[in-house]
Amino acid sequence: MNEKLLQTFEESLQRCTEVPHFLDLFYAKFLGSSPKVREKFAKTDFARQKQALRASFDTLLAAAKDGDGGPEKHLARLAERHGSRQLGVGAELYDLWLDSLLATVKECDPEFSASVETAWEDVMTVGIRYLCSRFNSATGA
Repeated sequence: MNEKLLQTFEESLQRCTEVPHFLDLFYAKFLGSSPKVREKFAKTDFARQKQALRASFDTLLAAAKDGDGGPEKHLARLAERHGSRQLGVGAELYDLWLDSLLATVKECDPEFSASVETAWEDVMTVGIRYLCSRFNSATGA
């Protein structure tokens, strides 16, 4: 992934996380996207979940920066947690997740543009592809 795209993502992430309600807004959009999402998150501790999501942005960025070996190096535990043996987060939920995230970034980043959207989509897709590929193969530790 090229440096300009990664820099665009990092700068947008900084702007978004400076908006106090960024993660709340994301979860409102995501939960509103499908009854299946609401069901999956029915017993979620959202204070903890928001902290995990914020940390996952940095993890996904690290995976994108590391290239081909990045997803395995940075996301193996996340894949295990989200895989079929634990949380069971399938591909259809990632589509809703990404759509909700991009809509939230568009609303929260005052410098939102096509290049910002592409940066978010490309960085997040590195992780989403890896998590989906490991859905049935992650070993429950």
